[in-house]
Amino acid sequence: MNGFDELGAPGTATHFEPISVTDESTVVATYIPEGGDGDGHQSEAELENAFIAQLIAQAYERLVITKAADLENNLRTQLERLNKIQFTDAEWKKFFIEKVASKADGIVEKTTKIQEDHVQVLTRDDGTVKNIALIDKTNIHNNGVQVVNQYEVDGAAAGAKRANRYDVTILVNGLPLVHVELKRRGVAVKEAFNQIDRYQRESFWSDSGLFEYVQLFVISNGRHTKYYANTTRERRIKEATGGKRGKNQTSNTFEFTSWWTDADNKRIGDLTAFTKTFFAKHTLLNILTKYCVFDVGRTLLVMRPYQIVASERILQRIVTSTSYKQYGTVAGGGYIWHTTGSGKTLTSFKTAQLSSRLPGVDKVLFVVDRKDLDYQTIREYERFEKGAVDGTNNTAHLKKRLEDPDSKIIVTTIQKLARFIEQNKGHEIYAGHLVIIFDECHRSQFGDMGTAIRKAFKKFHMFGFTGTPIFADNAGSSGGAARTTEQLFGDRLHTYTIVDAINDGNVLPFKVAYQNTVKVADHVSDKEVEAINTEEVLMHPDRIEDITGYVLDHFDTKTKRSSAYTVGDKRVRGFNSMFAVSSIPAVKLYYDEFAKQQKQRAEQNPGHQPLKVATIFSYAANEEAGGILGEEGFDTGNLDASSRDFLERAIADYNAMFGTSYDTSAKKFENYYKDLARRLKDREVDLVIVVNMFLTGFDATTLNTLWVDKNLRQHGLIQAFSRTNRILNSVKAYGNIICFRNLEENVDDALALFGNKEARGIVLLKSYDEYYSAYEGLANDLLSEFPVDEDPLGEEAEKRFIKMFGAILRLRNILTSFDEFEGNTLLTPRQLQDYQSIYLNLHDKHRSKETPEKESILDDVVFEIELIKQVEVNIDYILLLVQKWREAKGNGSDKEMEALVNIQNAIDSSPSLRNKRDLVMAFLDSITVSDTTEDWSKFIAERREKELAELIAEEKLKESETRAYVANAFRDGALSTTGTAITQILPPVSRFSAGGEHGARKLRVIEKLTEFFERYFGLG
Repeated sequence: MNGFDELGAPGTATHFEPISVTDESTVVATYIPEGGDGDGHQSEAELENAFIAQLIAQAYERLVITKAADLENNLRTQLERLNKIQFTDAEWKKFFIEKVASKADGIVEKTTKIQEDHVQVLTRDDGTVKNIALIDKTNIHNNGVQVVNQYEVDGAAAGAKRANRYDVTILVNGLPLVHVELKRRGVAVKEAFNQIDRYQRESFWSDSGLFEYVQLFVISNGRHTKYYANTTRERRIKEATGGKRGKNQTSNTFEFTSWWTDADNKRIGDLTAFTKTFFAKHTLLNILTKYCVFDVGRTLLVMRPYQIVASERILQRIVTSTSYKQYGTVAGGGYIWHTTGSGKTLTSFKTAQLSSRLPGVDKVLFVVDRKDLDYQTIREYERFEKGAVDGTNNTAHLKKRLEDPDSKIIVTTIQKLARFIEQNKGHEIYAGHLVIIFDECHRSQFGDMGTAIRKAFKKFHMFGFTGTPIFADNAGSSGGAARTTEQLFGDRLHTYTIVDAINDGNVLPFKVAYQNTVKVADHVSDKEVEAINTEEVLMHPDRIEDITGYVLDHFDTKTKRSSAYTVGDKRVRGFNSMFAVSSIPAVKLYYDEFAKQQKQRAEQNPGHQPLKVATIFSYAANEEAGGILGEEGFDTGNLDASSRDFLERAIADYNAMFGTSYDTSAKKFENYYKDLARRLKDREVDLVIVVNMFLTGFDATTLNTLWVDKNLRQHGLIQAFSRTNRILNSVKAYGNIICFRNLEENVDDALALFGNKEARGIVLLKSYDEYYSAYEGLANDLLSEFPVDEDPLGEEAEKRFIKMFGAILRLRNILTSFDEFEGNTLLTPRQLQDYQSIYLNLHDKHRSKETPEKESILDDVVFEIELIKQVEVNIDYILLLVQKWREAKGNGSDKEMEALVNIQNAIDSSPSLRNKRDLVMAFLDSITVSDTTEDWSKFIAERREKELAELIAEEKLKESETRAYVANAFRDGALSTTGTAITQILPPVSRFSAGGEHGARKLRVIEKLTEFFERYFGLG
């Protein structure tokens, strides 16, 4: 029997493949640059040739192929070699068409075949069956690795307007699994990312679609080199066309590409160094076979180097400590310090998965706090492996899972594990060989849990993950002996600090502002101010009133409410925020003051849009100790009567706001927490007032601002600040912190403890003056060199304008949340709109699909379209301008013309409305009655139907199938251009027609439908 036959079905609990742990680490321990690469000019062709030569020196086989037939013949040869088989022609044709290159398969299905279902069944000519591996995951060096370059998809054969020529592709067993796109030195590496976008749209699906097997992309300009997974590219395409994403998915754009580093987190960006390390055969094959995660949402995640190092060091510790029989001691465990927001859940999941496959390991327990399991980790862990999470409160269910030999990975809570140990003395599981992983191991109860585990279990390895370890400096003490993370878990096995994460672009830096809220006489010193910072002063009604007014006055600026972006399937404006206060009495004061002031503002201004404010807290036995934020569970029963009555009232307000029915009873309060967490993530709540809840372990990418009236320090401070610095898109450039207490010294101390002494310059943004000085110079240069009524002349001038205006957009994006920027923007709204129109005209000119394949000096510039989109107008605004134009019509030519010009300027400055200009202008010509909105809806419905009917007739498409296909696209927010969906609407092709006719028609239809979809999506 073939070894593959003995495995369980992919994705099931019994599907485990053996792994071997060797001393050959995937990530090089320390990389020392060799230098000597030369300082002369290097063309793109020279860069490519040097890269290929280096791969050949690293034992990659050089293959010269240019056609699909050659690619398919090589694939056959490679699979025959790997599986020690000779296909007959009939067998190969059937296997290739049905198992490898099925027309029904797109990127997701092909990724599944590499990540989960890499063994396909071949039915031989004699009726017997044979397992055929596409890739060997057990012995990685059995896989053949080849390099090809300049593979060309013929334009005419594929129906493209131009040939697509791919730079360098790595074939693994003949399948294109890694694609490398190169740009010459000096060109922004983001341009290589954009080039791959074009290949996805135009040709990766062509021929037999083998290039849709690509799992990883590498982009480089020689100096900067990055990598990313295939679904980052796919989601990028969907977003660019208005596609719909899952609500809990973050935006996958260039910001989500990764740097490669050594184990000390030193970046390896130079292509030569990157090739020697990342493209070392054992490293690349390990990444493809072990360090990718294909989650249940069918998104491929590729691990970053620090995540791989952490996993491998834990595996090595398990193996070595097992050899030395160091079970149950700190010598057999250790901890991982990876900063908040760096992806600890993915790291811990992969570590658990690989640990469970080690010989002799019976089970892996991943232990989290009950609050985190129910509302954060359960979703993320289930995303990686369906069914792994034991999310019930039933200890009997945990007992059953522990006794089930097929349950290799169990995710449970500290509380439930503690009850199991207490209720099951002498259980046989205590003698088993276990790996126990604690999430966020800095929490206080983990110390007690560690003691209980050591008493009960005999043969175990205990590991902890934390973003903020307990050191001697911040251990503190609350009546008992202070315990550091190292004392509880053992050696620190790997470190990735907040400085590392910000340097790599994996989390955002912070912008911290301090607002003085206690007025004292001029002669009083700072030390005396500290002495009067009593709760009596800090909770004075005047101070609470002033701070609340400040938040309301500056909320739109700090949360960038003038900026627009997409979250899930909604277009939203700006971000949301959290207000951390010192105590439950402070929550009451602030909550009521917000209600009072918002009511007053609504009375004064009927158009005032009140913020949606919510609050949550529970009973906490211990307040902050040693910098640890007080532990808050879901205990509302021990709250004093007035606090619980207030919480009931606040939840009733929430129910009225959202049509829910929660209260402070045990079960409903937990559900309130869950609902509030979801609405924060979906940006439905503007401001949540908290004491400790949500300040640790809670991630919402839409949250950008933390207002602080609370004494935070050390790891409590880092944890709280880190709620704001998750990456979302280029609009969200930093986490915004506004402190109403003097925490500057605490910030410096925390950054020195958890980063290094130089951390402040990396973790915190520069001052307003520094940013404004740069902005002022650029804005003045723009106005003098490029008057708004003149277009740049010639490519050199166009290039200067694009770079200058792009830099202005990036600086404005930062400056808009500084209070001082208001009234000092230098560019009027009309000037900004006009410059945006010029910028978008140049983008259309140089990035058009119609552009011929020719060298342009503009190939090395990057357009900041996402930063344009944040200030773009929508169709509702256009209809408002149309209404003004209608009112001005006949009242004087000047007013009418001005209103018309406003409409045209607004459309031209909007990336999403430019292709709808003719629709709006035709609508103006058709207006006869007064209701603009009703007229517009009717007009769009008629035009959409007319254009769709014409498209169906022109391309002779199947009418009912096409209408269903289009309806699904508008429902889902994206066109499906892979698999069978698109082919089912095409007319049948005559068997006597030229071979390329089907591909040409398919591409033409896709382009027409995409244009139609982009034109009408969001207008109905």
